[in-house]
Amino acid sequence: MHAMQYEITLPADYDMEIIRTRVATRGHLLDAFPGLGLKAYLIRERGGASPVNQYAPLYLWSAPEGMNAFLWGPGFQGVVDDFGRPEVQHWTGLAYLDGPAAGSPARTAVRRRVPVADTERPASAVDAALEEARLRATSPGVVATALAVDPRHWELLHFTLWEREPPAAPGDRFEVLHVSAPERDRLGRDRQW
Repeated sequence: MHAMQYEITLPADYDMEIIRTRVATRGHLLDAFPGLGLKAYLIRERGGASPVNQYAPLYLWSAPEGMNAFLWGPGFQGVVDDFGRPEVQHWTGLAYLDGPAAGSPARTAVRRRVPVADTERPASAVDAALEEARLRATSPGVVATALAVDPRHWELLHFTLWEREPPAAPGDRFEVLHVSAPERDRLGRDRQW
């Protein structure tokens, strides 16, 4: 599994209905995309808990060929044409777990990035994060949770989809506009590294 995300930060006065319409009319185009485990179409709106207007879809790829086909194909080129070429962040997948609400539509997502300290053993950090992910996956309201790592910057990525507003927890909150999950079942094949 590979996790991937790009963030398109929009002007403070940007009409976020434009993004909602974009997702409503185009989101279904990846509902059968080969190699895509799950794509969560995420937005944050300025005010309340978010300092910015942002479109920030997060992808969990079941196969690197799918990720490559998307990045070099017309789907990502549409993003580039409309918003400019964003920096694409990516992480190596460590775990994907369905939660008790796996059959429910996701409404909220929480993304938390955790740096691995220079003094911490990488394996110890990963083991602790895996345990945290397993525990989170049992929480009421969790649709799914994923854990990934960027070994270039030594950062862990915790990503959780919720069927409703989650309890208070650290991380960036996003509204989920749509989820495409054509190969979601392949994400759980290897649940940990």
